[in-house]
Amino acid sequence: MTSITATAKEFFDACETGKGWEGCKSYCTADATFSAQAEPLAEVKTLAEYTDWMKGLFGPLPNGSYEVKSFATDAERNNVTAYGVFSGTHTGPGPVPPTGKSTRTDYVYVMQFTGDKISHMTKIWHSGLALRELGWA
Repeated sequence: MTSITATAKEFFDACETGKGWEGCKSYCTADATFSAQAEPLAEVKTLAEYTDWMKGLFGPLPNGSYEVKSFATDAERNNVTAYGVFSGTHTGPGPVPPTGKSTRTDYVYVMQFTGDKISHMTKIWHSGLALRELGWA
């Protein structure tokens, strides 16, 4: 059995490199849920929707990349927390014509496990700052 830490790391990389649900689903329960208190994600309720949203982000931000700052496993609560910084420049088609502006935005994922699969993920992210940096708000 793979550890939840290893599963979380593999999921994180797949999600953050735009693999979408096809590239992420093997790490998750089929009905994995999602939550975030960030306006662009207000209607996203499943992890499948979120991973596909991330995949779509690589249209306007084709050079998107991430840097892991911290990765921690809480075995008692059966979850893994990842803190990262996502960077990208708006050069591709998106919600507005390409602005050429960049963002470097902090975020945290809390991945809750049921057994050895992610069953829920919460994203903690201040979307307003990122959208303003990109010229989208």
